[in-house]
Amino acid sequence: MLETELHDLSDDADYAVSQQQGSQSMIGTDSGKRSEPEGAEVVYVKENVSVHPTQYMSERISGRLKLIKQGESLFMSWIPYRGQNSSSRLSEKDRNLYTIRLVEFTEVRSIRRHTPALGWQYVIVVLSSGLAYPPLYFYNGGVKELLATIKQHVFLKRSADDANVFVVNDFQDPLQRTLSSLELLGAVSVTKSPSKYNVNQKLKHDPRRDLSIQVLEKFSLVTKFARDTTSQLFRENSDSFLLNGRRKHEQHFYDGSPKLSNDVHKIPDDIHEHDHSSTLASSTSSDIVYKVPVPADPLEFEKLVLVWGKPRQPPLTPDEWAASLDPEGRVKDPKALKKKMFYGGVEHELRKQVWPFLLGHHAYDSTYAEREYHHAMKKQEYENIKRQWQSISPQQAKRFTKFRERKGLIEKDVVRTDRSLGFYDGDDNPNVNLLHDILLTYSFYNFDLGYCQGMSDFLSPIVYVTRDEPEAFWCFAALMERLGPNFNRDQSGMHSQLFAISKLVEILDSPLHNYFKQNDCLNYFFCFRWILIQFKRELKYEETMRMWEVLWTHHLSEHLHLYVCVAILKRYRRKIMGEQMDFDTLLKFINELSGHINLNATLKDAEALCICAGEKGEACIPPGTPPSLPMEETLVSSQLEDEVW
Repeated sequence: MLETELHDLSDDADYAVSQQQGSQSMIGTDSGKRSEPEGAEVVYVKENVSVHPTQYMSERISGRLKLIKQGESLFMSWIPYRGQNSSSRLSEKDRNLYTIRLVEFTEVRSIRRHTPALGWQYVIVVLSSGLAYPPLYFYNGGVKELLATIKQHVFLKRSADDANVFVVNDFQDPLQRTLSSLELLGAVSVTKSPSKYNVNQKLKHDPRRDLSIQVLEKFSLVTKFARDTTSQLFRENSDSFLLNGRRKHEQHFYDGSPKLSNDVHKIPDDIHEHDHSSTLASSTSSDIVYKVPVPADPLEFEKLVLVWGKPRQPPLTPDEWAASLDPEGRVKDPKALKKKMFYGGVEHELRKQVWPFLLGHHAYDSTYAEREYHHAMKKQEYENIKRQWQSISPQQAKRFTKFRERKGLIEKDVVRTDRSLGFYDGDDNPNVNLLHDILLTYSFYNFDLGYCQGMSDFLSPIVYVTRDEPEAFWCFAALMERLGPNFNRDQSGMHSQLFAISKLVEILDSPLHNYFKQNDCLNYFFCFRWILIQFKRELKYEETMRMWEVLWTHHLSEHLHLYVCVAILKRYRRKIMGEQMDFDTLLKFINELSGHINLNATLKDAEALCICAGEKGEACIPPGTPPSLPMEETLVSSQLEDEVW
């Protein structure tokens, strides 16, 4: 790119207008107060802060950045100037798409400052979910003042690992952490307004329109430049795994896939049991002709043969469960039992008994008497933890900012979690109160992880199944031992899983991998929601429970959910490549798959892909990738051999 293109702003209409409007950081100007809510104070204003929708610096949208204080909360907004067109390619709709409206700093994880040798400073605001807003360019300085103002109102600390990263509300001092008690680690959120816990309000709730989903949809508007920057951060996180583990893993990267005969009969198209009422599902039909030739799937026939003869089975019945126990209540053959549940799931009335085993709350070799004693002891322990927050007086709460913030976040989330389900519907629903109490208790039980948005999605089916508060708590706590890294502040757990998906696609569908590479999609952020809450927003409630219990068996692999992601992508590979989807289009398409995924077909595909990948698939998954619950001593490779041979 020419230097003049990088630095010459003389022909930029937004820049000229911003100069007329004034580029100083002005507090108390008419324009700074005009649209603020009553009681709010503008503590920082900066004109001519710009976003670049494309990689070309000459194409920009300029606007006004504000920091607004209301009560104890600090908000940030960026509003583009109206009625100006610096480029014929940028419409008014483009400007509206990139508007940032009142993001509270409780939802911000960090701010990354960039000071290039040539060019202007810019900052990237990273949310607690790991997603980032587009870079905000400061053409007239002001980054230092921005950070100084933020530091006056929230806890801001320079990262020990990167001097250009400023972490928000990260209390590292042990005493400060104890006093603050709970770190706010919202997983996916937009804004937070003052509210009281009130389940009396009648909510007409569509779970697909939760704020968490809106944020992920908002992420589709992030510019290509911002995605490239975030991808660089992602690559930095994965480099350590590549450098430290390359030699160890290369010895496994042989062609370990089962050898199949080339004389393969074509499998009927209806093996996947497509929902023909779904236009999304039918769009994968092979009779659709795309303008761009689509490379053949290198595993299409082999994949179908591997699952042929292994259809999904009926769920585990009460009689089968009783037969699997010895007279004292021990599970006689845990491996066989989990294999049965892997292929069929569990009948719903039996889940209350079986899920505590799958989640590790009960040991498979425990007796009836031991489980009864264990339940009594854990009930008492739960009540002791719960009393910790119940004993906080209103006077204490006034001086306990982080407790109030965490409690407020939980209160907002539980009243919009699965309210379309009869179990959680209606005014004064005790089950909604149950969600609140368990989540707040867990935030005291696990101070380091605390509460993050998305956790209520995991707890809801557990409460629905167990109908027992202490048992639901301990099952949820056991699940978080596996999936807690999904909510880590540095998003290391999410990044390791996205990295693993990229390597699995490279192994199992190199043409699709190459397509993603050519279209800047290798960060796989379009799979973010799938992984974060384990497909809960993609499936019906009953299907979600069946999916989870299949994953919890750890049959074949503890990382089967990654193969599920690959299976879904391969299901729609022809549409993705044939329609030449870019990142934004792909993310929109993936979001629209919600409710259109055939669970049985996807699980069969995932099983086949797991077997095909073999040890090569295991080797490309970074050590410690969630879920992290220890498996039995039996090697995964021996399980795979049992399935293949």
